[in-house]
Amino acid sequence: MKKNLFLFLCIVSISAATAQDMASFFISMPDSVLPQLEDAWRKDLVDLYQSGKPSVIENTMAGSSTLQKLTTDYLFLQTTERSTMEILFLPLINNTLIACVITTVYAPVADSRVEFFSTEWQPLPALDLWTPAHSEGFIKENIDRNNEDFQIAMSYLDMELVHYYFEPDKLVLEAAFTTPDYLSSEERDKVKPFLNDAPKMYQWKAGRFE
Repeated sequence: MKKNLFLFLCIVSISAATAQDMASFFISMPDSVLPQLEDAWRKDLVDLYQSGKPSVIENTMAGSSTLQKLTTDYLFLQTTERSTMEILFLPLINNTLIACVITTVYAPVADSRVEFFSTEWQPLPALDLWTPAHSEGFIKENIDRNNEDFQIAMSYLDMELVHYYFEPDKLVLEAAFTTPDYLSSEERDKVKPFLNDAPKMYQWKAGRFE
C-alpha cells in the first residue's frame, strides 16, 4: 500500500492535472515510441478520422498505417501489416490519468509489449502497475506434473509469447498465450490439453491491473 501511494504521488507530480484527450496525446507521442509515424502524420491520421474519411496514411516502413478507433480515452492503430498499437487512459486519484500502451507484432504469432506512461509521456515503472503473464499461469489446475505426457508437452514451451489486448469499456486487459500457435500441429495437440482455453483477465483496480 505504501509503495503504491508513493507511486501515485510521483505520478501526480509529473502528470497533467487535467485530463488530456486521446487525440492530443497520440499526436504528442515521442517519435521513439512510434518511429513509423512522425507527429505530422499522426495529426493527419487524427484529422482524417475526425472528418469521417478513411484514416490511412503511408508510413516509413513503405506500407500504410490505419487509425481504426479513436475515442476520448482509447485508440487502436494498425501500425503496419504486421503490427498494432492500443492506448488506453487509466484513472488514478484526483482525476489523474496514466496511459497503458500495448504494441503487438505478428511475426507470425502475436506477441505484445505493455508499457505505461504519464500524460506527459514519461515512462512509468510497469512492474508497480501489473504483473506480466507467464506460461505457468495458463496451465490448468490439478494437473499431475509428474505425468510424462505433461513433461513432454511443457518442454515444447521454450519461449514466452503472449498477446495482450484491451476491453476498453471495462478497463480490462486480457492476455492470450500464443506460444502454442508457434508450434507444429503435432506439438500443439500435445500441449493444448494441459492449458486453459480462456485468456487471463486483468481488471484495473486502485491503480493497478489485478
